Formats: sequence, structure tokens, C-alpha cells
Amino acid sequence: MHALKTVQPNILVVGDLMIDHYLWGSCERISPEAPVQVVDIAKETTVLGGAGNVINNLQTLGAQVSVSSVIGDDGNGKELLSMLQKIDVNTINIITQKQRKTSKKSRIIAVSQQILRYDKESKDDITKASSDAILDTLKESIKSYDMVILSDYGKGVLTDSLCQGLITLAKENEVKVLVDPKGSDFSKYKGAYLLTPNKKEAILATNIEINDAKSLEEALLKLKSECKLGVSLITLSEDGIATLDKEVELFPTVAKEVFDVTGAGDTVIASIAFALSAGKSIQESAAFSNLAAGVVVGKIGSATVSISEIQEYEASLHKSTSDAHIKSFEDIESIVKQAAENGKKVVFTNGCFDILHVGHVKYLQIAKSFGDILIVGLNSDESVSRLKGPTRPVNIAEDRAYLLAALEAVDYVVPFVEDTPYNLIKMIAPDTLVKGGDYEGKAVIGTEFAGELKLVDFVDGKSTTKTIEKIQGQTC
Repeated sequence: MHALKTVQPNILVVGDLMIDHYLWGSCERISPEAPVQVVDIAKETTVLGGAGNVINNLQTLGAQVSVSSVIGDDGNGKELLSMLQKIDVNTINIITQKQRKTSKKSRIIAVSQQILRYDKESKDDITKASSDAILDTLKESIKSYDMVILSDYGKGVLTDSLCQGLITLAKENEVKVLVDPKGSDFSKYKGAYLLTPNKKEAILATNIEINDAKSLEEALLKLKSECKLGVSLITLSEDGIATLDKEVELFPTVAKEVFDVTGAGDTVIASIAFALSAGKSIQESAAFSNLAAGVVVGKIGSATVSISEIQEYEASLHKSTSDAHIKSFEDIESIVKQAAENGKKVVFTNGCFDILHVGHVKYLQIAKSFGDILIVGLNSDESVSRLKGPTRPVNIAEDRAYLLAALEAVDYVVPFVEDTPYNLIKMIAPDTLVKGGDYEGKAVIGTEFAGELKLVDFVDGKSTTKTIEKIQGQTC
């Protein structure tokens, strides 16, 4: 997982772009003109929709993203281009077609309920001239992409001829094409590396009722054979993801809570493409995608997911090793930022934790109870020697960090080389700073950067020093 934070694949998204427009307000009366609700609009928001949600997911994962599509020569088209450019997406491959309406879906929401939706869009197939313009442009740049995603929302951009032209061009240049399909006829996607239909879409496309392992395998085989895919894949909602490479493999879902499945399909294809681009196998990519989807369905509305969120989520499922919980200053800065955005409370404490004992464990369990994420700053070997004397530490920093990270109460361990964690606390700015009860009445380093200070009493008679004395006493 850590390796995925260091890559930035160049991924092209081709598909139906749209603007999701929200009008938020309150409703307290019925109109005297007609039996309809009157909504007083308080605010308006816009986000990228359709293929734009795939783009958002790729961006959040850390990919470099380009987009190719067709929009109208209208105000909505200009607004959409501006939204993409603000997030540094390469829009050079977007074609403007006269008389075409750029898709914009407006939703009126009052008291958390959607009252009405109205759409302005064209759903006819794009012209041959627009399709040819996309292909001509991509002939020059296709080799620069690590992956191509076709995001089909059925709005007319991904015509049969454009899909086949793109897939042929990509295969000639050894670039994989992944498709989020639409409709019941998948023939226009023939030759893609993989498709990501859900169970209902796969049933319609194959005419096979998927209700057990045998029928699932039959559907996967039929899709792979008829569409000439490199890998066959079907998403199974709460049952996870099924793939067929050399054999059928099932990757169970890892969602803990499901609040909203909006956009989960976009997250699946974006995360699979990202992992494959980073050199991961289809099995590793499917497992990674399951984790990403598990995070997204726990959010409300079309959502995105970062590598840090996926790492945190994986850790919460106890599917990660201790190494995954040991972080650098740079890693923890990103994690803390994400925690703040998600409204999570961060707790920080620090120490040498030389010989781990029950006093340490109880102290850390209490510290964790003060918030959602417990970060432990760990003194380096050099700083322990300066603080405790030349015979310490007994255990080297790597071992101490690994043991701490294995504790259920500890979310992350961050080693530091200074004698105090001043710089680390300044960077984290924790909601709660925790220290031992022996700091009562004393100045505590870093309190000016923390929301509050909590002192926790140590367990009587339990300390590293006493443990060492007892060992020495028995061996003398």
C-alpha cells in the first residue's frame, strides 16, 4: 500500500462529462398558485458528475489525469471546463460541438430531501466529425498514458465507432483500456482489457441469471469470450468483486457501514486503474478497489477516497501489518489533514517505550479513549540515550516502533530524532495532547499547539526502569 503513495500514473478518461448542480434550501409553505412546495434557496453548489466523478477519484488517489470528451458551445460547457482546469486536469482533448447541450443536472434539496431534479443535456450520439477529432488528437498522445478509462453514462459521447477506434489505437500502443459500461450490448467495448459491470448489468448483457457460483462463472466466461477481454470482472455490491483471469476469484466486500452507494462504481474503476497502472496484479488491484469502495460507501453523496484513507480503513479492519502503522513526518501530515476534513479527533502522546509493559498498554488505551486517532511519537535511539543514559535503549527504534504499532489502541507511530516532540506536535496540532501524571504542575512541551492537555496516571510499580532492575537482580 505504501508504494502506491509514491506513484503518479498518467491516466486518460474518455466519456460523458456533466455538472451536478445542487440548490439547497428550506420549505415552510405551499404555493398559493399550485399545490407545490415553495423552497427558499439558501445556497448553490456544483461538482463534476458522470465521468467527472471518475476524474475526481483518480485525482484524490494521486494520478495525473487527462480527459477527452465532447461538450456544447454553451455556458455550461465553459463552466465545466473551468471546473476541470481548477483541479489541474488536462482538457486539451475536449472537443466543442455546436448545437450540443452540455449535461447539467440540477437538484432542489430541502430539509435533506431531494424535491425535484431537472436536466439540460443532449443525449444524441456525437457527430462523426467530433469522434474523428478525438481520435486524431489521441494518435499523437496515446503513448504518454499508462491507462485509458472509458466512462459511459449513455449520453452519446462513447459511440460504437469511437469506442472501437480508441480500443484499437490503445492496443496498438500497448495501453490497457478499462470500461465502465452502459446498456445491455457490450459489443462496442470488444477488445478492452476489462469491463466493470455490476451484477444487474452483467445479467442483462449475458442473459445469464447470476444466482450461484456456477452461473457467476458462466457469466464471467461469456463476457470474457464475447468481448475478447484480458480479464473478466463483475462487481457484486455487498458480495464484493469477482474476477476471471486464469480462474474465478472472489474478493469479498470490506465495507463496515453503508450510508450511500452513489458513485461507488466510479471509485471501483478509478482505483483498479490506479493500482494496475502502478504495476499491481489484477488480484491486488481488485482487493485495493474493495477497500476504496468500502471507504466511499461510508460517506454521503458521490465521494472520493485517498490512499491515506484507504490505509486507515485497512488498519481499522485489522488487515494490515505493523509496518503500515509506522509513518514519516510527511505521511502523518497528510493523514492529519484528512482526519480534520472528516471531522475526526486526533490524540497525540510520546515516549521512549523501551521495554513494552502493561503500564504502557493501559496508558495508551486511556489516551485513545480521548479521540478517534491516536498518534504516538517515538524517541530515536540517540535521543533515548541522551535522556536515559548510555545503556539505553534496550530495544532499537525499529523494534520499539513495530511493537507499539501492533497495539489495537495505537493508530500510528512516528519516530523523531529530537529530544522533544516539539516540531511533531506543532505539525500535527492535535485536538488532545496526553502526558503522564508526573507532569502535574509542570510545563509540557507543545501545549500551545494542542486543543487540550490530558494527564494520565501511570500504573504503580510498572516501568521500564523497574523491569530492567528486576531482570538484573535475577541475573546477578
